[in-house]
Amino acid sequence: MVTTVNPAVVSTKYWEKLPNGRVQCTVCPNYCRLAEGQRGACFVRMRQGDEIVLTTYGRSSGFCIDPIEKKPLNHFLPGTPVLSFGTAGCNLTCRFCQNWDISKSQEIDTLADEATPQTIARAAQKLGCSSVAFTYNDPVIFMEYAIDIAKACHQLGIKTVAVTAGYINDEPRREFFKYMDAANVDLKGFTGRFYEQICGALLENVQETLVYLKNETDVWFELTTLLIPGENDSEDEVNALSRWVLETLGPDVPLHFTAFHPDYKMMDVPPTPPATLSRSRRIALKNGLRHVYTGNVHDEEGGSTYCHQCGQKLIGRDWYVLSDWNLTPDGHCMACGTPCAGVFAGPPGQWGARRMPVRLRDFAL
Repeated sequence: MVTTVNPAVVSTKYWEKLPNGRVQCTVCPNYCRLAEGQRGACFVRMRQGDEIVLTTYGRSSGFCIDPIEKKPLNHFLPGTPVLSFGTAGCNLTCRFCQNWDISKSQEIDTLADEATPQTIARAAQKLGCSSVAFTYNDPVIFMEYAIDIAKACHQLGIKTVAVTAGYINDEPRREFFKYMDAANVDLKGFTGRFYEQICGALLENVQETLVYLKNETDVWFELTTLLIPGENDSEDEVNALSRWVLETLGPDVPLHFTAFHPDYKMMDVPPTPPATLSRSRRIALKNGLRHVYTGNVHDEEGGSTYCHQCGQKLIGRDWYVLSDWNLTPDGHCMACGTPCAGVFAGPPGQWGARRMPVRLRDFAL
């Protein structure tokens, strides 16, 4: 339970007072040690007195209805609309960030929309959304707000989705994911060099999050790796990554290889060729993963879901648009009866590829 200081600031519990007078934030492995008034690397968690507060509670950079496939989640309520939003800031420093205007923002004015958790849940229900997604920037840095929203959503039968890099410490990780129904976790690469030099993070911590999700939760999760030419797209790295996923997380965890485009501090790197995505998909499938996808490109074969037992196309996709549907209401192959891993609820939704901005003021009491 959080204590509201004003509409944008709440007290938090993941911090400790150090002998030198600093207050250390313990949400993520950055362990920011803050003097009075100083903000952490994420920008949104700040020392105020002898505690750490979240400065963006109740405020967003904007709300939009997206297809659930855009998160990307291909095995979680396919075809349904998801109410998506983010705040500001991030606890990583990825040089290739494709939402940098939000995640790297240090302007509170970016947070133009205000909404209580109850308003967000009510809006999702009235707009016909099956879920609410915490996305655009990483929700672990605004976890108190995300958790309160999840509680309000669950009271109305709305599910919650975290789109995250998984860079979070053990105790807050357990609390945060207790309230999530699904997640897409960025496994950004598979070398320590890439994580440390390009992302400002540690691969090992992300792996810990994934192992925790697999072994200790019922959260449905999928993985995304943005392939950047010359950085994390070698056959050796894709081999190592996909083998680790198979051996540690199992064959049923979907893996999305998505295309990079020049952005933020990597404007001099060329876009990812579609052939690189297809090659990586083939490697991962050969290594034993059952559901491997290509993303950010038109590729029906690489975007569709197939039965791992008989090869039947279960869900046809071209980017975010569904075509074929050969699953029973409870997610079994219509041809051979083999179950497809995921969360399915009857026939697919019909939202398609639409993206619809929403103003939450219309749903406030």
